[in-house]
Amino acid sequence: MPDYGHDLLFGTFVTPSAAPVHHAVDLAIAADRAGLDLVTFQDHPYQPRFHDTWTLLSYVAAQTERVRLSGNVLNLPLREPAVLARSAASLDLLSGGRVELGLGAGAFRDAIEAMGGRRLSPAQGVAALEEAIDIIRQVWATGERGGVHAGGTYYRVTGAKRGPAPAHDIGIWLGAYKPRMLALTGRAADGWLPTLSYLPGGPGDLTELNTRIDDAASAAGREPSDVRRLLNVGGQFTAIGRSLLNGPADQWAEDLAGLTLEYGISGFILATDEQGTIERFAAEVAPATRELVAAERR
Repeated sequence: MPDYGHDLLFGTFVTPSAAPVHHAVDLAIAADRAGLDLVTFQDHPYQPRFHDTWTLLSYVAAQTERVRLSGNVLNLPLREPAVLARSAASLDLLSGGRVELGLGAGAFRDAIEAMGGRRLSPAQGVAALEEAIDIIRQVWATGERGGVHAGGTYYRVTGAKRGPAPAHDIGIWLGAYKPRMLALTGRAADGWLPTLSYLPGGPGDLTELNTRIDDAASAAGREPSDVRRLLNVGGQFTAIGRSLLNGPADQWAEDLAGLTLEYGISGFILATDEQGTIERFAAEVAPATRELVAAERR
C-alpha cells in the first residue's frame, strides 16, 4: 500500500497491572520524559489484576506533561457511550488536549456478561459500536442545536445535553480485524489500531486489510488518508538481527520505516513493561525511523 503521508507517532503499550501499584504510572512517566508521543493501556474491566483503565488514564494525565493517552482499546460493552464521551472530553480539557479514544467491540463475551454487560454476537458488537460512535460524536458537537438523539437497537439517547466539547478533535481509533469492523473503520473512524502479532500472515496481511478500509472510506465519500493507521508491535533488542523487530536499534528503524512506506503505518506502539526498552525505543528507534521515512518521502 502507498504511504498515507501522516506524521509518525511512537508510543508504548503498558500493562495496567495493579501490583506494584504505581508501576504502570512510572512507565508512563518514563515514556513522557523520554519524548514518546503516546502512552496506551489495555482495558479489561473484568480483570482484577489490572487497574481500571479510565481511572489509570486520568491519574497518569495528572502525572505527565506532554504525552498523549489512550485506551488500547476501551471495552465498549462495559462503558456507556454517552458517559464515555463526557469522560473523554473532560480529561482532554483537563490534560490540555492529550486524549485519544481507542475503542473495541468487546471480545471476551463470558467475562463481559459476568460483569453485567450484554452478551453480543460479533455482528451485534459491530452494530453497537457504530451506534456508540454516532452518540459520542453528537455529545462532542456543541455547535449543533438541540440535544443528542439516538434511537438505535443497542443504545437509545433521547435529548441528552451536548458537551463539554473536547480541547482538540479527539481521534476515534478502532481495534479491527474482520470485514465488518474494517468497513466500520473506513466509513466512521479516525484511526485503525490492530496488533501485529494477531495477524496470522504477519505484515503481509496489512495489504488486504488496508484495502478493505480504503474501499469503505471511498464508498462513504471519504479519503483513505482520513484514517490513520497505527500498529501495536512487540520486539527485542539484540546485537545481531534475527527477524522483524528482533535485532539492533538501526534494524528496528529500517523495519518500522518499511511498514510506513509499504503499508501506510504511521503510529508504532511498543508493548513493553521495561523502562530501559521504552527509553531506547524513544532515543534510538523513533528519530532514526523518522529520518528514514523523511528521506524517502523527499
